Amino acid sequence: MIVDLPDTTTSGISKALVKIREEGGAVALGRVLTLVIASDESITEEAIEAANDASREHPMRVIVISTDPDAAPDAAPGLDAEIRVGGDAGASEVVILRPTGDTAKDEQSLIMGLLLPDAPVVVWWPGRAPEVPGKSPLGLIALRRITDATRRHADPQLALEACAKNYTPGDTDFAWTRVTLWRAQLAAVLDQPPYENVTGVQVSGSADSPSTTLLAAWLHLALQVQTEYELTGAESSQGIHGVRLFRGDESIDLVRTHGGIATLTQPGQPTHDVALARRNLRDCLADELRRLDPDELYGEVITGGLATLGAPSAITEGPLA
Repeated sequence: MIVDLPDTTTSGISKALVKIREEGGAVALGRVLTLVIASDESITEEAIEAANDASREHPMRVIVISTDPDAAPDAAPGLDAEIRVGGDAGASEVVILRPTGDTAKDEQSLIMGLLLPDAPVVVWWPGRAPEVPGKSPLGLIALRRITDATRRHADPQLALEACAKNYTPGDTDFAWTRVTLWRAQLAAVLDQPPYENVTGVQVSGSADSPSTTLLAAWLHLALQVQTEYELTGAESSQGIHGVRLFRGDESIDLVRTHGGIATLTQPGQPTHDVALARRNLRDCLADELRRLDPDELYGEVITGGLATLGAPSAITEGPLA
């Protein structure tokens, strides 16, 4: 069910939510958190779809602040809203706010009366994000703050620098979430015999993939060895291409060959394929909503590992792909 509320107020939206619950049976019981999405209207529906899918694992109230970046600065203040429940909202209830003029400048006041009582707040910027998310009006009321370096800046690598410079405990980025499957697979490989020390690391990926840089920073921080990483042309748009771990005169290669399949090559073992698909918005969001405490490892990687990693360079033995 979709209810339109043109030219309304936060109080009017709250009353409409109560009426919907009383008349239609939609309830807020079982909602575990409030997810606030701050986006421009061009990606609002994509973000809502991801939130609806993630809500089946994390029932929640979703509050969307959808703004028009091309709106005239002198536009009249106002607020249009839309409420979605039932089949149009997955396992959540979605409140979409479309403020104009000065109304759009006070985001915190817009949502305060709509937050679920005694429930944690997570804020997600699927596109452009504040320079310092932790000190922004929305970030100040959130336990977790989610950004996406691939969309935060025209140059995703520069976006990582902003994440590092302005990091506040509770921050995270989907560039880090997309590394999770790679981290798990590499950790599993190193847990197998012969348990020899890794002496060097090479990582390769697309220039438009900040996840490649974060994977290299994590390996550099965890293994404390020389780590090279290569960023190829952004037109390849394949994210992380592969990782090579050196052990003496031999190496372990994990290389994404096509689609969501990667090939794992280890000394003395048969080559086999593993699933390493690029994670979509729904998977990334659901993953980040599983924890509401600060991701301390991300903090160490973004502030420490990244700073000591150095600049990308051509891999001495050629691309991994």
